[in-house]
Amino acid sequence: METASLTSLARAGGCAAKYAAGRLETVLAGLVPAEAEDLLVGLDPADDAAVYRLDDDRAIVFTVDFFPPLVDDPRTFGAIAATNALNDVFAMGGAPLLALSIAAFPEELPTEMLGDILAGADERVRAAGAILAGGHTIRDDEPKYGLAVVGTVHPDAVWAIAGARPGDVLFLTKPLGTGIVLQAVRDGVAPPGALDAAISSMVELNQVAADALRPFEPSAVTDVTGFGLLGHAHELASRSGARVILDARALPALPGALELVLDGVRTGGDRRNREYAEPHVENYADVALEALAYDPQTAGGLLVSIPAERAAVLEATFVAEGVLARRIGRVEPGSGVVLAG
Repeated sequence: METASLTSLARAGGCAAKYAAGRLETVLAGLVPAEAEDLLVGLDPADDAAVYRLDDDRAIVFTVDFFPPLVDDPRTFGAIAATNALNDVFAMGGAPLLALSIAAFPEELPTEMLGDILAGADERVRAAGAILAGGHTIRDDEPKYGLAVVGTVHPDAVWAIAGARPGDVLFLTKPLGTGIVLQAVRDGVAPPGALDAAISSMVELNQVAADALRPFEPSAVTDVTGFGLLGHAHELASRSGARVILDARALPALPGALELVLDGVRTGGDRRNREYAEPHVENYADVALEALAYDPQTAGGLLVSIPAERAAVLEATFVAEGVLARRIGRVEPGSGVVLAG
């Protein structure tokens, strides 16, 4: 009997499976945020992870992230899922310390497959300088995997999404288009090499980028994942009380992504991201670049807001570290997001 492929068991894979951002806002609006002096980052406003202060020099960063498979190779799936969760800690300025697996798996599939998922995750956790110390697994018809991660950060050095200021410059540290490429693979229309390039991006930890960024004291940072660049830019703008201007022509794209958009490839996450962010976005870009900016990303790069006077040195530092640092826009007074053509 032939074993079913991982992606054939998933309705949507990776961060394209995220609950719609607009619905999530409605749900969270009914919760009363916890009030605690040492809860530095919680639900008001929500961010990439929670941060709790232990003392004057230490705070813990706590996040959880999991999703259904987006590739068929189990080890690669585990590596991508782990990278996606670990990157939330880096997006807060922290360093991962400890991780626990969260797994849902059909009993009909070989146990070796689950073992490979865990092995792929463990490799990325170790690369991040952390320890995979256990976890929890349940039976489910749709496979899912991810991590709960605890990290550490200095209480005065937390990177929040809410600090962008007029005059800042915006950088992005990874190319866009993972959702488009993965959908093309599902549709059987992905060009040669497109999936390999997407996987290489998705298993890349944001650790080197975060380490290079740390001395520059950014105004605001978030990682670009399931809500797409425009969804996360909207959150950065609204929570910072500022207006974000993005240069669509400067957006970095994975190989083949823009051509696939022109061929009509879209994910279900594209529609949900538009429903969430479109009322707050003024678009002057062409169809392909607009779709790239709405595309849900898995294990995407950092979106960084930094004072303009530090931008040139930051770019040079990133080049020296071999990390992409594409200048994609700026922050102005006002509200909303502009995608300039």
